[in-house]
Amino acid sequence: MMNRVVLVGRLTKDPELRYTPSGVAVATFTLAVNRTFTNQQGEREADFINCVVWRRPAENVANFLKKGSLAGVDGRLQSRSYEDQTGRRVYVTEVVADSVQFLEPRGAAGNPSGGNQNFYGGGGNQGGNANPFGGGSFDQNRNQNQGHTSFDDDPFANDGQTIDISDDDLPF
Repeated sequence: MMNRVVLVGRLTKDPELRYTPSGVAVATFTLAVNRTFTNQQGEREADFINCVVWRRPAENVANFLKKGSLAGVDGRLQSRSYEDQTGRRVYVTEVVADSVQFLEPRGAAGNPSGGNQNFYGGGGNQGGNANPFGGGSFDQNRNQNQGHTSFDDDPFANDGQTIDISDDDLPF
C-alpha cells in the first residue's frame, strides 16, 4: 500500500507553531495549490490543503516561512476525527509532512528584491543572514554571475551555424 503526497504551493497565512505538553513542536499551515486547468470563466482555481509538520522541521517552517512563501511539501495524507464543543463529530483530512522545502529566498514573497538572505550553498552563516540550510549567500552567488548570461554558458545555444552530428553520436 502507498500513501504519498507531493505538493507545491504558497502559504495562505503565517504558520502556527505550538508545542505539545511534552514539548514537541508542531506547526500547521495551509498551502494554496493551483489546479492545472481553468474553469469556464478562464480563471485558474486553487485547492487549499491543510498541512502539519512536527519537531525541528516545524520550528524551521515557523521561523522561515510566512504568508505567500512558496513551499514544497512531501508527506502522507491522514484522516482523523474529534468531537467539538457541541459534541458533534468533526472529520479532518490533512497532509502530515515528512519534509518541507523552502522554494524561494527568505523574504521574496513579500519583498520583490528578495532581500539579502542566504538561500543556497555550503559553508558557514555569512553576514548574519538567516539561512535554514546553512551556507553561502544567494546574493553573493547572484553577483558573481553579473555580466554573464545563461546564453553565454549554454553550449547548445543556437549561434546560427549548422550542427554536424552523426546518428551514431546520439544517445537515443
